[in-house]
This record gives sequence, C-alpha cells and structure tokens, in this order.
Amino acid sequence: MNRILLILFTIIPFGCQAQKTEKYNLGFENQKSEKVLSDGWFKWGNYKLTIDSLTHSGKKSGKITSDEAGSSFGSIAYKIPANYKGATIQLEGCMKIKNVEKGFAGLLLRIDGNGTSLAFDNMQSQKITGTKDWQKYSITLKYPKGAETIFMGGILSGKGEAWFDDFTVSIDGKNIQTLKEENKELSKAQLDKEFDNGSSVKLSDLSAESIDNLELLGRVWGFLKYYHPEIAKGNYNWDYELFRFLPKYAKVQNSGERNKLIINWINSLGDLTKCLKCKPTGKDSWLKPDLSWIDNQNNDLKNKLLQVYNSRSQDSNYYIGMFYVGNPEFKNENAYSKMSYPDEGFRLLSLYRYWNMINYFYPYKHLMDEDWNKKLKEYIPLFINAKDELSYELTALQLIGDVQDTHANLWGGADKIEEWKGSNYSPINVRFIENQLVVTDYYNEELKSKVGLKIGDVITKINGKTIDELIKEKSKYYPASNFPTKLRDISADLLRSNGKKVDIEFKSDNSKSQTKSLKLYPKDSLNIYRYYRKSDEKSYKMLENNIGYVTLQTIKQGDINKIKYEFSKTKGMIIDIRNYPSTFVPFSLGSYFVSSSTPFVKFTNGNINNPGEFTFTNNLDIPRKGRPYKGKLVVLVNELSQSQAEYTAMAFRAGNNTTIVGSTTAGADGNVSIIMLPGGLRTMISGIGIYYPNGQETQRIGIVPDVVVKPTLKGIREGKDELLEKAIEIITNK
Repeated sequence: MNRILLILFTIIPFGCQAQKTEKYNLGFENQKSEKVLSDGWFKWGNYKLTIDSLTHSGKKSGKITSDEAGSSFGSIAYKIPANYKGATIQLEGCMKIKNVEKGFAGLLLRIDGNGTSLAFDNMQSQKITGTKDWQKYSITLKYPKGAETIFMGGILSGKGEAWFDDFTVSIDGKNIQTLKEENKELSKAQLDKEFDNGSSVKLSDLSAESIDNLELLGRVWGFLKYYHPEIAKGNYNWDYELFRFLPKYAKVQNSGERNKLIINWINSLGDLTKCLKCKPTGKDSWLKPDLSWIDNQNNDLKNKLLQVYNSRSQDSNYYIGMFYVGNPEFKNENAYSKMSYPDEGFRLLSLYRYWNMINYFYPYKHLMDEDWNKKLKEYIPLFINAKDELSYELTALQLIGDVQDTHANLWGGADKIEEWKGSNYSPINVRFIENQLVVTDYYNEELKSKVGLKIGDVITKINGKTIDELIKEKSKYYPASNFPTKLRDISADLLRSNGKKVDIEFKSDNSKSQTKSLKLYPKDSLNIYRYYRKSDEKSYKMLENNIGYVTLQTIKQGDINKIKYEFSKTKGMIIDIRNYPSTFVPFSLGSYFVSSSTPFVKFTNGNINNPGEFTFTNNLDIPRKGRPYKGKLVVLVNELSQSQAEYTAMAFRAGNNTTIVGSTTAGADGNVSIIMLPGGLRTMISGIGIYYPNGQETQRIGIVPDVVVKPTLKGIREGKDELLEKAIEIITNK
C-alpha cells in the first residue's frame, strides 16, 4: 500500500447521495448473513471489518476498526470486472472517521491488468485523520488501456474507526451501475455462466480406481490450464469445462477408455502449433517443471501431453501473471463466495486449483517434509466427502498447512472455523517457554486480581487434556514454516471456547498442581493483542553504557537520520525486530552499517512461459551511504519476526560488525500471492524465493541467530528480557 499513483484528487465536503441502483452492491445494503460482510465485499489487510448500522443513508455501512499503529492497514474492498471503455474513472464515496491517528483514512481505487497494477490511489498523501462527520470524497484516475479488474473501497491505516457508505464508480462521468458491459470485449471464459448456481457433479461413491482416475484428471486439468494456448487466451472457462467433462469421465470402465477420453478432450480445445519462441528449461534453473508423471502414461496420452507442452502459451495467460517483483498473480479465479458450502464438483475444483497453483508456482515446494505429488490423491476423498461447511474449511486448511508456509493460512472466508475455535477469550496472554505453556501477560490490568494466575504460571491441562494432547490434536490446522511458529499460533487459541469458562490445571513456581475455572470474555471486551503489545513509544532511546536501542515496531523514515546522528558515537546499537517493522528500512537504515556496497539477498522467480521453472536473480546489494557506523550492532529476533522482519534482519546481517541474537524466526519471507478458493476462502503463499547470496535457504529455516538465546521460565517470572540482556553483554564485552 506504500506505492501511490496520484492522478487527481478532490474533496467535496457535503452532498452525499444514496446509491439508487443495485447492479453492484456499493451501498452495502445486500447482506446474506450478519456474520459475513455485505455481498461482494471482502477484506484486505489485518484490521477488523464489520457491517454497521451507523450510516449516511440506507440501513448499512462498511466499518473498519483498528487499535494498531504503523504500516498495518485494513481495507474493505469490492471487485468489479473492467468491462468498460473510457478515458477516466472516478470513485466517489461517503466517509466518516473517529480518532484516526498514526496513519490515515481514505477511499481506495485500483485498476489491474496483465498481472499488475495499472493505476492506483488510496488518498494516503492527503493525511486525513482525526474525527470528521460524513463527508463525500472523490478519486479520479486515468482509465488505463488493458484494464481487467477494478478494485474499490475504503482503507484505514493506523488507529481509529472509519465508516464508508454510498460508493459510486463512474467512467467518463457515467455511473457504472447504468453502463452496459462491452460484451464483445469479454473473453469466452467470462461469458460462460452455465454452472454459476452449482456443478451438478456427484462423486461420493469413490473406489480406489476412481480416485486414481480423478488424480490423473487433476494433473491433466492443471497442466492444460497453464500450458494450453487456447485456455491461456481466455477461450474457456476452465472451471466449468471441468464440470462438463466430469460426468462422462466418471463413467469410464478402464484405462484405455479413460485415456482416449482425455485425448479427445484435448483435441476439442483447438489445433496445436509447435511453439517457436519457447525456450528450453535452463540448465542452471534452480527448480525445473516436474513433468515426470507424463512419462508414466501410455504412448498416445504421453505424446498428446508433450505436444501441448511443446506448443505452450507464451507471454500472457488468462489465469496467471507475474507481479513486477516476480511473485505470481493468480488471475480470474472466481471465489464463488455465494456458495458457503460448495457442492462436490466445486469442492473437487478447490483441490485441483490449489494443488496445481502450488505445483507450478510455489517457489518452496522442494522444502516440504512430504512429497507434494502424493497430496492430490490423498485429499480427493477428503474434499469430496467433506460433510458440511466446517468440514470443508478444515480440509482446505489442512491442505494449506501441508505447504508449511507461515504466510499460508485461511485469511478470509473461514467463518465456521472461527466459530469452532470459540467466541470467548481468556484474559491472559500465553506463550510457549521451554516447551511449556506459560502466562506472560494480562490483557486488561483491571482483571489481574480476578484471574488468579501469576506471570510465569505454567498451564498443564485445559478441560482435562494435556497441552501435548491439544497440540497433537490441533497442529494440522495451524499452517507454519516451522514448529516454534506453529506453537506461537496455537498458543493464541488454546484458551478460546464457546463456553464462558475453561477448566485448567497449572503450577506456580515449584508448587503442586492446582486447578481452577478460568473465566472467558467476548473478544471486544479485552485489549487483546496477537503476538506482542502494540506501542506508541518513540522508536529509539539511549540505554546505559552508551548503547543505542531501536525498535522497528514504531520506527518512521523520519527517525532514521536522527538515529544515525544521536547514536553515531555509541559503543553499540541494538535493533529489536521481535515485531513487524512499521516502515521499510533495509536500505535506508541498513546502509549505515556497511563500509562498501554489500550483497545481502537474491531471489527466485517463476516463469509463466514454462510453469514450474524457477531461476535466480542477481544479488541485491545494500549500498554504502556516508560514513559507516563504527560500533557493534546486535539484532534481536525470535518467532515473532516474520516476512519483512526477516528480510530486514538479512539486510542488517550484511553489516560490518553485526551479531544476530535470539531464536528461530517464522521462516516465511518473500512477497505474498493471494489465492481464492470456492466458498469465498482466501489464502496466500510466499510468492518468491528469498536466499542469501551464497544460495543459503531462509524459508522454513528463518534467520539463524549467531547467538541462540531463548526466554526461560525463570526469566519470565523475574520480569527479565534475556535477549536484551545478552545484547548488552555482547556490546559491553571487549
């Protein structure tokens, strides 16, 4: 959200009009359930989204709420196909804000095409903060050629509340609600609506042979999706072609009949011409397409599939593109959000879609503990036999967990899972310390005396189950790159319940086990934080012994020159990244610690012209700027250090005199790519490979500390920060 293309912006302080048409639900009025957002609206970012009764007109508005500071954001967004012509596009909307600080609120308008953002504005530069009653705002952008998708909505960054209502999108001054779509420019895939209301596929009676056949079909379907030139042109709605093919395919009696049916299907897609532009897989490619399954087919099917490969699409694809940084953009993937519990055909589609996305475009497939090739067959009966919405969501989450990527989770659409975890929360924060579940904080100080637990108490059982039993039971539903990060995420939910209390067994100091009923509270009545308590404190301060301390949790770009000036003569500096950086600082601050331009990272990028191939980029350097820092630098990391935090630690590691102190980080680095699955499920993956210049991995491994220090139970009870103490010791010792 930091990259802004501002073409024209105007503010009109009054005169909002309610939405009069319903082609798109831009006034929030249509909502199928109070537990979900209004129809068509979805979530970007991290903040809480709700549909609220405080409106400018009508009965409903969209609301974003946040108690966070820094670069995190929340956006309530709506997607419109860009099937219109014009020179300019305007978004108008009514916004009301309350106590917005440490960020901004505004409208958001983004137009995408060919796998990238073509035009964008989120009003960040206008710095709209404070408390303001309903006002009308407007963004106008040039309407770009090649537009495929319009994203619009409201955004909040920092703290506060923001309400949005009565959006209008206009092209060349004409309301998009009244404009006719340019059908002659729509692809054939977009015009195909046959299965919008269901697949009518029935596959419940599964034999070992039928599962084998469905596994082969899933491979062929995904292979054709990303390689066949006619599908790449958007000439087929490839989801719906699966539903057309499945009924006949499910009735085949033997492998010969099966293979012939597949070959005829491929032949029906159009003529294939050998690709003269296609480059062979590079000898130095880091990862190569795994097409070994093709060699296992009989000659006729093998030759037909190889013919597709040798005629593969180049340069553009209806279903896949690459963002400018090199991570995949999965395009034109309908989430079928109106199907909260998709039917058998759509559930199988969900598996096929996700498995093939990972198979061809996930840069870390080789790092999984289990062979991804075996997962398609394993999950076919699980997806088809998912008996209800919760079972479907859990099955999808389990598959996502097998990828072993902390970026991968169900970030949207998992309503039943949230209900399953529980609506009531404990008033205490717990973490795993020395492999034990330990009380580390109270969310609300006023509840401290009522809790009956002390900092450092160890919880050994919850509702009669040991913590080890609970970890084993829940582990498969918590995607993570490594075990410490999995424990980090599990700990946040262990004390959740739909009941008003949980019964726990615990130990204080060396005392015998005690039991108590721990009262639970609705989430909105507690000052809950997920991993660490948010702070508004200044990002830097001077410690004793002439040591500078910097936390990236609240750092701003304006702080960096001050830090360099005030800490230039210190004995050492401590940079704390046991958090998520509020500002991107690898180059602006990292350059302070190198004496010459120093390589610190290189990437692997996928290839839409040869799906499954990944190649290394050149090294990226930290440039030298001015006089380098002469003291010692100690960087603090742990399992809370994730993604940008890990990337930043890599940049600091390139310094002349850097020591990394702490424990295993989250092991999830690289720009994320969004994946949408049937049922409105939203997940992500780490989309590019992040490596040290020597090729050393970071994914799953994380940032390996030079000095390993972990919190101890004794330290927690004594209120010590043992990592900080170790950093001070390293700097003060000669």
